[in-house]
Amino acid sequence: MPDQQHPQPSARTPTHHHPHHPHHRGADWMFGGVYGTVLASALLAALDERGAHYTPLADAAWILVTAAAAALAHGYAHHMADHLAGAAAHRWRLLGRALWNEWPMIAATLPTLLLLLLAEIAHWEPYGVTAVGLGLNTALLFAWGAFVALRVGYRIASALLIGLADAAIGLAIIVANAFIK
Repeated sequence: MPDQQHPQPSARTPTHHHPHHPHHRGADWMFGGVYGTVLASALLAALDERGAHYTPLADAAWILVTAAAAALAHGYAHHMADHLAGAAAHRWRLLGRALWNEWPMIAATLPTLLLLLLAEIAHWEPYGVTAVGLGLNTALLFAWGAFVALRVGYRIASALLIGLADAAIGLAIIVANAFIK
């Protein structure tokens, strides 16, 4: 049987890999960064209660706890969706790996957590902290989106558009925060 040739992906089309392929795992940590940044933004906006006693450390704790719970749920869901038959010990190792691979979601909340820590130390006003945090996270969403797109094979113009699409999520959170509050 002759060797089958596989076409090389063009620079215009993203490369797709098997979920357990090492290249895909590299992209997964970046996608986790986007998820964690969106989560941190939404929680920052939701925890900013007008007229309530401002507690930046408690807000930071809630963001961290929620990110950890979301990461665990996401990893567990991936494990169950990719369930393979095998020995129990092997399944437990795969579950451990699936959970470990979700660390970027938690790590992506660090800029928001650091901002809240600084707000506690410097006694910043809640409105300013929320505005700076949402702006920072929107910029990070743009960077994550563009970087991920470049990493998986998109050209620069397409990557910048994908970054803008990710930033639009941050802008949507800002607009929602303005209308809800």
